[in-house]
Formats: sequence, C-alpha cells, structure tokens
Amino acid sequence: MTNVDRWLLPDGVDEVLPEQAQVVEYLRRQLLDLYHNWGYDLVIPPMVEFTESLLSGSGSDLDLMTFRVTDQISGRMMGIRADITPQTARMDAHSLRREGPNRLCYAGTVLHTRPRGPIESRTPISVGVELFGEATLAADIEVIELFLQTLETSGVSDVHLDLGHVDIYRGLLAEANLDSSLEAELFELLQRKAIGELSQWIASNISDIELAGWLNTLPNLTGSVEVLAAAKTALAGAPASVLAAIEQLEQIIDALSESDVSIYLDLGEMPGYHYHTGMVFAAYVQGYGKALGNGGRYDHVGEAFGRARPATGFAFDLKSLVTQGHRHRDSVAGIFVAASTDPKCHKQISLLRSQGNRVVQGFAGQTADINEINCDRELVKQGEQYVIKKLS
Repeated sequence: MTNVDRWLLPDGVDEVLPEQAQVVEYLRRQLLDLYHNWGYDLVIPPMVEFTESLLSGSGSDLDLMTFRVTDQISGRMMGIRADITPQTARMDAHSLRREGPNRLCYAGTVLHTRPRGPIESRTPISVGVELFGEATLAADIEVIELFLQTLETSGVSDVHLDLGHVDIYRGLLAEANLDSSLEAELFELLQRKAIGELSQWIASNISDIELAGWLNTLPNLTGSVEVLAAAKTALAGAPASVLAAIEQLEQIIDALSESDVSIYLDLGEMPGYHYHTGMVFAAYVQGYGKALGNGGRYDHVGEAFGRARPATGFAFDLKSLVTQGHRHRDSVAGIFVAASTDPKCHKQISLLRSQGNRVVQGFAGQTADINEINCDRELVKQGEQYVIKKLS
C-alpha cells in the first residue's frame, strides 16, 4: 500500500463521521431507553468468542459470514461476531440462567466476511432484543409490537411489515419424506418462485397428489391479510402444524389491527428457514432495496449450551435506521474559550460543562475556526466577570 492510498478502507467497511455519529449515538440511546422501558436488560457481549459457542445452532449462512482468528493464548479458533443473537442465547442459557422469561437487548458492531447485499455494510451496528423462556404467541406479539415501536422511534414511516411462518412449509415437508438433496432442491425452487420448474419437480418427486397440490399452491399464497382465507381453503386437510401456523398469523394480525402499518404475507417464503422455528417478520420501506430489520422465533439455539429455551427477537442495523428515518438530532453549537491560565476562567468552564454546554477551550497561539469546532458563542472576560457573547 502506497502513501497515496493508506487512507482507503476495505470494501464494505465504513466509518461514521462526527455529524452522523452524533445522530447514530442519539438514536442508540433512545432505542436502548425504549427497550429498558419494556423490561429488556442491556447486555454487552464480547466482540470475539470461540467459534464452538459463537456459531452454535446458527446454521451455515452465519458460519460463512464469520471471520476467524487464532487465539494466541489457547491456540483455539475464535470468531469475530457476525450476529449478536447466538451470544445472547449463550448468556441466557449459561451466564444468567434465569428461570422465568428473560428479556435482553443490545447494541454493538458486528463484522461480516462479505456484505449480505450490494448496498450493505460489512460493519453494521446491530441493535435489537431477544426474549427467552416464553413459548406462547404473546411473546411473538410483544416482540413484533416493539419492532414496530423501534421504527416509529427512529422516525421511519410508511412501513411494510412482511409476515410469514416457517411451520407452513416445514409441516408440508415432513409429509414428503425427502432426502436432504431433494429437500434443498425443493427449497431453492420455492425461494425463486420458479412456478413452472417447481411444478415439474413436484410431478417427478411427490407421489401424494394432495401434498403435491399443497406444495404447488405455496408460491401463490402471497398478498394482503385476505390471503389467509385463501390459504385455509387451499391447504384444507394439511397437517395440523400447518393449520396452526395459519391460525397464529391470524392472531398476530388481529393484535396489530390498531397499528398504522401495511401488512404483506408470503406463506411460501422462508428467510432463515434452517434457523427459525416459527413466526418470521421483516420491515421494508419504499425505495430501500433490502429489509430494514427482521426477526422471528428460534427455539433451538440454546440447545448447544445445554439449556433449550423458547426464544424470539429481532435486529436492525442502526446506521440504516438513521438513513431511512426522519428524526434527526440538531447539533447544538458550543462556546469557545481562548487559552487562559486564570483560575476563574477554568471554574466558569467547569460550571458551563456541568450544565450540559459544549465548551471548547483553545490553545496558546491558536486561531480558532469556529465552524470546524462548531461554536457560535465565546466566553470573554469583562472587568472581573466572564460573560458569554455571540460570535459573529
């Protein structure tokens, strides 16, 4: 690397400069206060852990997203976290071991080996919540309501909430008795919504006519809340877990009836299928080419730590929330003080700072650029007193 390009950052790695950093930090505090008000306790997991715990139960996708380093003390392999959720699952199962429902929240930078999409950062600031120890639908409803409250607090409007449930596909798949390679083929066709190819594949691999019909109809079960009525008709006679999943979606939509949000359902889409175990959801806004945040139920993750607990939660990238929100923190200009050895001046500076003012003291011989240091007033001595005057 030459002296000319030493300032370059790796692709997908970004920095946050003062003006935006102030907004990001202000929103971080607002959201953590919001989660605290809902009963969620803040945790700060480490940036690195041994890969055995960091990747436990998280699936191959997270494995590929995780940077690895060798611990120079133990010689064991460590991973730099690409997701905070497995860390909170470890804390719930091992470090805390609470008996009742355990609500945790967090905000911290994660690192990805590659961006998840063409416009995504490899160093997002992940902010979110996890609720452990409660298997009922009430937990899912609470988490989704807090998910929507996060968007409102961030100033994000015109939100489209996508809802789905992996048990619809999983319940049908259990009836098919496919080997792992055929399961992968079916999953890939459904995610691409390749209806023609899917129909041919089902005809070749699914002998049960009723099951074939249910699988063929999955890509068409998309749209507004009315699609649930169509799903109950199209999937009549399907396994009980499938029908229970549809009923859960109905209950969640009823619980959100007072929310000012547009709901979209896709009963054949399964984000994080190998990780999630029930309800899944995501938020989209017009003109932003990816999910602004997502979440769902993942009841199996704690098993790797010897304590399987029901779990549901969500995560956002804090920097994305700032860019898509309409709420900004106005930067309050500060007070400039020229270099001084007067104890009275130092006492006045301390008083002003204790009152919440931004005070920037100059150095001897410094010619201050008031725009660079963001000051619009100055502290000057008049007689025996120090007074604040407006800078022109």
